[in-house]
Amino acid sequence: MKSGFIGVIGKANAGKSTLVNVLVGEKISIVSPKPQTTRDAVMGILTTENYQLVFVDTPGIYKSRTYLTDVMMKTTETAAKGVDLIMFVHDGHGGVSESDTALMKKYSSLGIPMIIAYTKTDIMPKENIVEDAKKLYEAGIVCDVYPVSARKGTNVNKLLNALVNAMPEGEKVIAEDIVSDKSEKFMLAEIMREKILLKFDKEVPHGIAVVINKFERMENGVFYVNLDIICEKASHKAILIGRQGAAIKEVSSFARKDMEKFLGGKVFLTTYIKVKEDWRDKPGLVKDYGYDVKKD
Repeated sequence: MKSGFIGVIGKANAGKSTLVNVLVGEKISIVSPKPQTTRDAVMGILTTENYQLVFVDTPGIYKSRTYLTDVMMKTTETAAKGVDLIMFVHDGHGGVSESDTALMKKYSSLGIPMIIAYTKTDIMPKENIVEDAKKLYEAGIVCDVYPVSARKGTNVNKLLNALVNAMPEGEKVIAEDIVSDKSEKFMLAEIMREKILLKFDKEVPHGIAVVINKFERMENGVFYVNLDIICEKASHKAILIGRQGAAIKEVSSFARKDMEKFLGGKVFLTTYIKVKEDWRDKPGLVKDYGYDVKKD
């Protein structure tokens, strides 16, 4: 049997979480078109009779601007060192730059086998794939490159076969009925944050944290979820609430529907919005909201 850990590394917005969700066959990580969507390392586990792949989806590599971003980058660095294979996810739609090849070389130099998942091929000219493959080769990138489209499913099976073949022989490391290492509370908070990311533009989503205060199943079978949405400015709170509360009602409705799908039952959701100025630069609050510094 093949079994091992795969570190999913790449720049912000490269399509890492979308690809992991497709490979695992379930929604493990939230997805949005904005940087910093994934803030923590999230495991997605794919188990069959013949293999078990443990994907470690990491925060996208992003120029650090806050203490929170420092923590996220530390999480990515740590995750990359404890795996059997690195799957470097590259946004093919964005071409290949010197900073891209420099990052690839950085992670390939760790001495861990690496392959490149070249994503978003469904929204780019096909001839660019050959040109970019040549650029990678000329830049000294010698690992295998797999052009894929997670959205269309193009070449995903080829990539999956390559991942399986690269794994060492071994027993399952995680029980076969587990698909993620994250708790239900974590996923509920992430679902709400995803809807905020999709609903609001510019700076507001980046300064958002979601804290689950209470999560329980009541006697009538309905799940009760009480949560706080943390933002950094009073003006952000006003935007989140919207005129006569319309914005928060809409985003909460979308979140509740996804929560019900995730939990398999009805959800009664209550939300509160709180302002904690510049919380992303305050280590105590960053830790309180679930984003602690990861140790080597």
